[in-house]
Amino acid sequence: MVDKSKFKDAKILVVGDVMLDRYWFGDVERISPEAPVPVVLVGTKDERLGGAANVAINASSLGAQLCLMGVVGNDEPGHTVENLLQKSGVRSRLLKDPNFPTTVKLRVIARQQQLVRIDFEERPSPEQLTTKLELFEQEYANYDVILFSDYGKGSLEHVADMIALCKKAGKTTLVDPKGDDYAKYAGASILTPNRSEFKQVMGGWKTEVQLLEKAQVLRERLNLGALLLTRSEEGMTLFTEQGSFHVPAQAREVFDVSGAGDTVIATLACAVGSGMSLPESVTLANKAGGVVVGKLGTAVILPEELQID
Repeated sequence: MVDKSKFKDAKILVVGDVMLDRYWFGDVERISPEAPVPVVLVGTKDERLGGAANVAINASSLGAQLCLMGVVGNDEPGHTVENLLQKSGVRSRLLKDPNFPTTVKLRVIARQQQLVRIDFEERPSPEQLTTKLELFEQEYANYDVILFSDYGKGSLEHVADMIALCKKAGKTTLVDPKGDDYAKYAGASILTPNRSEFKQVMGGWKTEVQLLEKAQVLRERLNLGALLLTRSEEGMTLFTEQGSFHVPAQAREVFDVSGAGDTVIATLACAVGSGMSLPESVTLANKAGGVVVGKLGTAVILPEELQID
């Protein structure tokens, strides 16, 4: 049993790609005469925070002190993101770029099945990214844990500089990576790739021994404090200088994996920021991931779902 009050000591700055997740729910009763596609009659709509914003509200729901930093457009989706953050009680330092549309992921769902996802996105301007770095330099010293949520949308252009600043100041840095260039994450305290992301960078493996070798090569190459590999139905494996620590997956039905990685790294940040050991933190994060995949879409982990008093 974990005492929720411990998470109140966790001071976390979440930096990354802020998004708005939109869901349109409807019924399908016929095929379009214009093309062989289903016609969806939309009945209800839902809007949720996505990307780094989803990480932030997950950590906030567990009781951490945090701030979200990112870039949104000066548009309707950007205003919606701000309103949702305010309703969730999450402090934010969002830069509004008038020439940048807020990243939106629109999912159309019928009979609990996602039919299509439509993305609206562009990269922030160099000027806004420079301003964001300057803002980061003003903020990061106020937090113990700096969490970088990289969705490859461009807002973490200066992540290498940010990690270097944090390392010099003795801050704990967690990175949820994206893409095949991990050099920019060098020096991070904990890197949390999923199985497919790790394979993209290091290639496949046939045995646990081969996996251990590849993981340690990457950890040492990037001078990481630890590498946490999330492995879907196989659970999670933590690789450190001392060796490896494996946690099997929670045995439950998987309904939707959207945002599960956000919940995992948010819970990990809260646990590490509250002084829990890495193995304890990974065990708790694994439990959180097992809970959230049973929910539809990006979802928030609640303290009572982790049996936190």
